[in-house]
Amino acid sequence: MTTLQAFIDDVDVVVGSTDDEHEITKRVGELLSALLAGGYRLPPEFTRPSAGHHVNYPLYIAPGDAWCVAAVVWDIGQRTPVHGHETWGVVGIYSGAEREFRYLKPADPGTPLTPAGEHVWERGQVTVCCTTDDDVHAVAAVGDEPTVGIHIYGANIGTIERSMYDPATGAVRRFVSGWNTP
Repeated sequence: MTTLQAFIDDVDVVVGSTDDEHEITKRVGELLSALLAGGYRLPPEFTRPSAGHHVNYPLYIAPGDAWCVAAVVWDIGQRTPVHGHETWGVVGIYSGAEREFRYLKPADPGTPLTPAGEHVWERGQVTVCCTTDDDVHAVAAVGDEPTVGIHIYGANIGTIERSMYDPATGAVRRFVSGWNTP
């Protein structure tokens, strides 16, 4: 079984070997698939949902905020607003399922967003959620149990300023998601 520390060490090698975010996300996705398939178990305190909103638990933040690993948890039926990431990211579903609603990244602020499809991601599946040229989506927990995802981002996602979108108008509001504690 792969440990979280071994996974972190492997991701650090990938991130340190190239600046190509498409190559990074491909290789990190392979590592995350292996972690999930290998039976890795998150500590229970990092799988607890909040009744009010989804939560972001930091599992690892690289020196200099170069990248991070987070456990993100949605209670049954919770949904994020439409948002961007401003960095690359890879997500693996640890438990439950999520429906992702993708949008084309707007070229002009203030124009309605163009839907780009939906997909349901289930336990063990891994997706590239974002690259800097394609990173606008919303996600919702679906099914009868909370959804837990392991997310790897190319920055400290809890501290960077990001965009939240009104899909009907294209209006943008900047936000910082922050971190939750178990």
